[in-house]
Amino acid sequence: MSIGARIQQARKIRGFSLRDVGKQANLSAQAISKYERGLDIPSSASLLRLSRALDLPIEFFVRPQRVLTIEPDYRKRSTLPKKQEEALQARILGWLDRYLEIEEIRFRDCREPAFPAGFPRGVETPVAVEQAALALRDAWQLGLDPIENLTELLEDKGIRVGLVEAEQRFDACTFRAEVDGRSLPVIVARQGMPGDRQRFSLAHELGHLMLEPSGDLTAEPAANRFAAALLVPASKARFELGDHRRSLDLYELHLLKHKYGLSMQGWLYRARDLGILDESRTASLFRWFRSEGWHRTEPGDPYPPEKPTRFEKLVVQALTEDLISETRAAEILGKPLIRMREAGRRLPSEEVDRRLKAWNTA
Repeated sequence: MSIGARIQQARKIRGFSLRDVGKQANLSAQAISKYERGLDIPSSASLLRLSRALDLPIEFFVRPQRVLTIEPDYRKRSTLPKKQEEALQARILGWLDRYLEIEEIRFRDCREPAFPAGFPRGVETPVAVEQAALALRDAWQLGLDPIENLTELLEDKGIRVGLVEAEQRFDACTFRAEVDGRSLPVIVARQGMPGDRQRFSLAHELGHLMLEPSGDLTAEPAANRFAAALLVPASKARFELGDHRRSLDLYELHLLKHKYGLSMQGWLYRARDLGILDESRTASLFRWFRSEGWHRTEPGDPYPPEKPTRFEKLVVQALTEDLISETRAAEILGKPLIRMREAGRRLPSEEVDRRLKAWNTA
């Protein structure tokens, strides 16, 4: 990618117009437009002013880009305005570019995961989607118990998982990044979502990667059913709720939410889809949730969000092995190293004890 294309990407990340950048950098909008279109090359002084105006390091503008475009499938409640969508895609590209860079430094290539045999899997009915979720659990040797950390599982299976700042209307997206003849699956979610919503979004996007719906079954309903079945297999839902219920208690839903990492409303949908609750009673419970405002923020303790760790671990490994400098590590991370180290110091004491014990027995 040229310096001009990098300038345009940086501008979209910040959501700035040409005039906005020009004002901040003390350059004309016409000059910046020429840079972006490759009709002119900025001088060192101009590039430095652009770097400051866009709050990105000089290295960002001169670093080659491994993925030029992406075509995400979004999980969102409504269509994002074009400017916001461009900013979101630019942020995703910036994160992915840094992720692939540290992979190349650490491994000299970008590894393409091998999905289990039979996946992506063709499905035509909700029953087939349920079977696909069980087959994937079986292939990944998960059993039927709750998935403790879905983000960690996806990363262990070779899927690049990221969190980005985004508008409330964006939940998550998935796409395949084409890099040197390899097709790398990527899932990105909005930073700051409640953990239960985050997990469902990740499982939903995994459904897009693992399913090939056909017939009357469309992609979004299939991915929703897959997400619910992956997080709570049908047999476990019936074990927890029984075969038929007249209603579900609020505290019961709260306990199940924290056991399986599926929201209370997700449990209502699950009970309805499996015929445990009838349509009428399910609709009544949803009306109750809406009247109380719980359709936005559910009552009780929130389920904690998960955090991808592989990207940061690769940076730390490369730094430890003297493959990169501290300055380069901070540039790849997109934040000062001290922030990452301070986050480590804020670990709960029991987690620190666990890690120290593991270190001393290694």
